[in-house]
Amino acid sequence: LRGQNRLVLGGSLHWIFHMLKQPVIVRKECSFVERTSEAARKSASLARRVAPSDLSVMIFGSSGSGKEVIAQMIHRYSDRRDKPFVAVNCGSIPNDLQASEFFGVVKGAFTGAVADRKGHFETANGGTLFLDEVGNMPYSMQILLLRVLQEKEFNPVGSDKVKHTDVRIISATNEDMKKAVEEGRFREDLYYRLAELEIVQPPLKDCKDDILPLAEFFRREHSCRIRVKNEGFTEEAKACMLGYDWPGNVRELNAKIKRAVIVADNVLLDVCDLGLDNVDCSDNPDIRIIQEKEKIRNLLEKNHGNVSKTAVELGCSRTALYKKMKKLGLK
Repeated sequence: LRGQNRLVLGGSLHWIFHMLKQPVIVRKECSFVERTSEAARKSASLARRVAPSDLSVMIFGSSGSGKEVIAQMIHRYSDRRDKPFVAVNCGSIPNDLQASEFFGVVKGAFTGAVADRKGHFETANGGTLFLDEVGNMPYSMQILLLRVLQEKEFNPVGSDKVKHTDVRIISATNEDMKKAVEEGRFREDLYYRLAELEIVQPPLKDCKDDILPLAEFFRREHSCRIRVKNEGFTEEAKACMLGYDWPGNVRELNAKIKRAVIVADNVLLDVCDLGLDNVDCSDNPDIRIIQEKEKIRNLLEKNHGNVSKTAVELGCSRTALYKKMKKLGLK
């Protein structure tokens, strides 16, 4: 797997981005890795069901949990998949530049406007415009955005020429938007326009089954990119990753694995390489269950799904392994 544009697939469909945040990105290419947690599957399932429609979707979730990838997933399974997916970080745009960033500007419209420049609506025309951190959009811009969504047209800054737009809006936030509406920070009419359907993206701490597969994915990726040889994680490192709450979610996990790959002296990445703070590495029964599940899953993958061969390697009967797989939720 090469390149920076990576998506992580959960079950058959759920994705988690890990990439650098930038104010505006047009993305087309993605790569995948399997996820298995029930919480992650639910948001992915809803995202795929809404994709063929043109409903506006608002995605809720904590920072680094993968809200943008849910938006990318919706785009990929929509009729707009061959058109641009434009991601805009609303919180990174200065208030006085919001209009020109979204609607474009003509040469001479203001000091510094030395050439015509397209805005996000024009760049995303026919495709999807993803508004990240939409709760940080200034009130004056909210009014302009509502008008564009209603009229499907806009004027570039400094121009009387009307341009028509056809975009699907997907937004994301880590705020309580109903509270923002009650406090007068966000327009109620715009909120209902943007949130025709809501999806909640769970934090990584609620997706424990995904931690080790994601860690392994990131380890292989960074090892390949940095050209460092290692073979995996110590059991202690795995236990600590499972015991940690990951307040920064998948983005933090990715960063910690990259750090470990760089600083590790041994072929197995250890606890000290991860640099985790306030982590419980104790003998937690939940952690043992997840580790057992991961061991069986890895053996099944190595044996191409051959249950009999896997049972032999585990030292149990085929029937016993089937019962164990059923108990652990493995198919």
